[in-house]
Amino acid sequence: MKRIKLLIIVLSCVIVSSCIPHKDTIYLQDKGSSINDTIPNNLSEVQKPYRVQVNDILNIRVKALDQETVTILNPTGEGNLNASSAERAFFDGFTVDVHGNIRIPTLGYLNVLGFTTEEIEKIIEKKLLDEQFKETANIFVTVKLAGLRYTANGEVGRPGSNVLFTERVNIFEAIANVGEIPITGNKKDVKIIRQYPQGQKIHSLDLTDVNVMKSPYYYIQPNDIIYVQPLKQKSIGTGETAVSSITTIASILSLLTTGILLYSRL
Repeated sequence: MKRIKLLIIVLSCVIVSSCIPHKDTIYLQDKGSSINDTIPNNLSEVQKPYRVQVNDILNIRVKALDQETVTILNPTGEGNLNASSAERAFFDGFTVDVHGNIRIPTLGYLNVLGFTTEEIEKIIEKKLLDEQFKETANIFVTVKLAGLRYTANGEVGRPGSNVLFTERVNIFEAIANVGEIPITGNKKDVKIIRQYPQGQKIHSLDLTDVNVMKSPYYYIQPNDIIYVQPLKQKSIGTGETAVSSITTIASILSLLTTGILLYSRL
């Protein structure tokens, strides 16, 4: 009987300790490093201009006073009308090859690796003016990323790849578009796998800390992989909250009690 009581006590302690703390489920907490203000520590958004990488897809449009003279430079869009926006962007856009080049009609190959979209606009505009047009043509070039593609894996609502047609997306927006992180997901150590010219690097974000907005990785970049690890409570398989843990304990105690009664009757 003493052994059974000891087992019950140990089992109860293990299950209760496996509950997920409330503080681990809340985003953007003030962890004592900020002051009482509407915007703690006067947090400012941190985002450096994105520099084009291999496999990026660029959407390039050229306008002029006589639009017919630049028709060949603009995609015709004569693809499948039922194609999604992402598919259209893939077929109509200019993909950066492994050497960092794109191929533009009449201009040939142009290296864009490591440049911002604004810098690429100026490069194309100068090349057109030097080789094909005069200042009076009023050439106007726009270059944008053809959607921001990223992948989210692990403890998220809908794991997989997603494309957002915007130029700026923070980590919270990215996760919201693939489903919320469940209670079993580790919000304190979200991994960002990012591509660089020299290879991939892994960065960590603590989404429970308000200072995450100061991180240089707060805004995601094209081809980022977001990985949310499961908490150890999920692998243990016990209750996620105090209520569910108590329910689990009650069920186990009921089974133990039934077993003891059956054993005593023997």
